[in-house]
Amino acid sequence: MDLVKIRRELHKIPELGFKEIKTQTLLLEVLASFHSERLVIEKWHTGLLVKIKGLRPEKTIAYRADIDGLPIEEKTGYDFKSEHPGKMHACGHDFHMTIALGVIEQLVNQPGRDDVLVIFQPAEEGPGGALPLMEAESFKTHQVDEIFSLHVAPELPVGTVASRPGLLFANTSELFIDFKGKGGHAAYPHLTHDMAVASSYFVTELQQIVARRINPIESAVVTIGKMTAGTVQNSIAETARLEGTIRTSAASSIALIKENIEAFAAGFSEAHHCEISIDYGSNYYQVFNHKSYVERFAKWTEQLGIIYKEADPAMTGEDFGYFLKEIPGFMFWLGVDSPFGLHNGQLQPDENALQVGVDVVTHTLRQLMID
Repeated sequence: MDLVKIRRELHKIPELGFKEIKTQTLLLEVLASFHSERLVIEKWHTGLLVKIKGLRPEKTIAYRADIDGLPIEEKTGYDFKSEHPGKMHACGHDFHMTIALGVIEQLVNQPGRDDVLVIFQPAEEGPGGALPLMEAESFKTHQVDEIFSLHVAPELPVGTVASRPGLLFANTSELFIDFKGKGGHAAYPHLTHDMAVASSYFVTELQQIVARRINPIESAVVTIGKMTAGTVQNSIAETARLEGTIRTSAASSIALIKENIEAFAAGFSEAHHCEISIDYGSNYYQVFNHKSYVERFAKWTEQLGIIYKEADPAMTGEDFGYFLKEIPGFMFWLGVDSPFGLHNGQLQPDENALQVGVDVVTHTLRQLMID
């Protein structure tokens, strides 16, 4: 299988969460080209569950690859750039899928002892596909014993991987806050309840929750990334909306922050004569790596001549954390040496990393079968 060719074909057709129809079709075409009776393929929404039957299975090891793109305009200049305006594989999921396909090909050609379940998961970027997949009977029937996954790392050189025991990615939650007051003419502010002013004050006060309600030893962030209010320049804003994110290193902290936001909003609405509604959108559980897996993974990568580095915990979110909450395993970073980072319209991962990814994942699977 030509990894570069497949990656470029996938790169052309980025699709958003639970809309990965063309992506699913292409994945099925590649899998069909393997002509293997060892493959058991099942659709789940726009994703796939692909079982590679082992020779003498004693357990089931799962490997997960996410498949959705992002609502970002591509600016790479590639001759194989996105064919879907306003959408791009700007988080490397085209790499993730290609590596998973390469691993399947390896296991088809040289089967291992145990069953392997490769999960092509939709909607990692949102609204989150991991949790509903785990709750599906089609997944539960596989009785997965161990699981792992990777994510491309633009800042790491090709031939390098990174991970850490414990927290790798944070707990995250979206945050949407809507304000409704009383609009009116800009010349008569005393007859209105100005939501532009109210929402601005609310933003600054939010930071006190992290500063004074969260243990300073624990990491926590509340960021408002978007504010909208009013409709025209000479009218008092009747409505306003804040959009942001909550991120914490401890699962308990995210619940505490939400409690404090709601308590603050209750008093704030009375003081500013407005109605406030709060929605948390998508929530992702922390990616918490099991120590024994990371320690063994570090040794296994060295056997391949791959450089292993200890990663720092990140405040980014990843719904793979839901898998690790229930199933032992780990996640790691794969170096792809891009001059531009994730979620950037100019992300340009080095395609030499594709084979490295296939080798590392395949070797890890084979070691898990005997270790």
